[in-house]
Amino acid sequence: MYTTIRYEKRDAIGFVTISRPEALNALNSTVISELEQVMGEVESDEALGALIMTGEGRSFVAGADIGEQCPLDLTSGRAWGQRGSALMRRIEKLAIPTIAAVNGFALGGGCELAMSCDIILASEKAKFGQPEVTLGITPGFSGTQRLPRRVGTAKAKELIFSGKMIRADEAKEIGLVNAVYAPEELMGAAEEMAKSFTKNAPIAVRYAKACIDRGMQMDIDDGIAVENELFAMCFGTADQKEGMTAFLEKRPARFCNK
Repeated sequence: MYTTIRYEKRDAIGFVTISRPEALNALNSTVISELEQVMGEVESDEALGALIMTGEGRSFVAGADIGEQCPLDLTSGRAWGQRGSALMRRIEKLAIPTIAAVNGFALGGGCELAMSCDIILASEKAKFGQPEVTLGITPGFSGTQRLPRRVGTAKAKELIFSGKMIRADEAKEIGLVNAVYAPEELMGAAEEMAKSFTKNAPIAVRYAKACIDRGMQMDIDDGIAVENELFAMCFGTADQKEGMTAFLEKRPARFCNK
């Protein structure tokens, strides 16, 4: 079904692997198209509780495919940027938690793809950066919007204006990365984290994500109002009754996603 990505599902966890190792998993039109398609699968799967994204080989995503980008003009460049940004935003707006397991290079569009996920876990060999200015362009997939939200405006400006790469340990130090692991431990750690999400009440986890994501775009009073409404809506679910009853009965909860 797919030629440049792989998608599998184990229990309630989805795994997307970008697979163009000969090009360090660079994003071309085919990869973008297939990521758009797989997002449709993810969005429609009500049994899915978390998603992990990674890359095959020694790269997560080494950026956009420069060979494909080089001939673009103003009109086609705008369309390419809009399409990539829409994909990143679509990933960001998924109802379920998402984890980027960054195994190698995450540059340009690859760094932006990682930042579209809720959590970034990195291999000790991972490298991050927004090198677009070294190629005569700006970040095109909303990197100038996401990076400041992750690391602060001053650090984001330094990274974007210089185009330099940083190692995983520095990325963790500035808040871009949640945790760093030995390469052989990365996927296991990502899966364990995803399991820690999916063992909880699915509706409550989705509502909690919505509270955080929507609240960040509002002033605090409007954000609190959203939180209060979604908190109240939990009391209309079977999982709330099960979770609290299980607590009172001192037994594990058996959530049904209703």
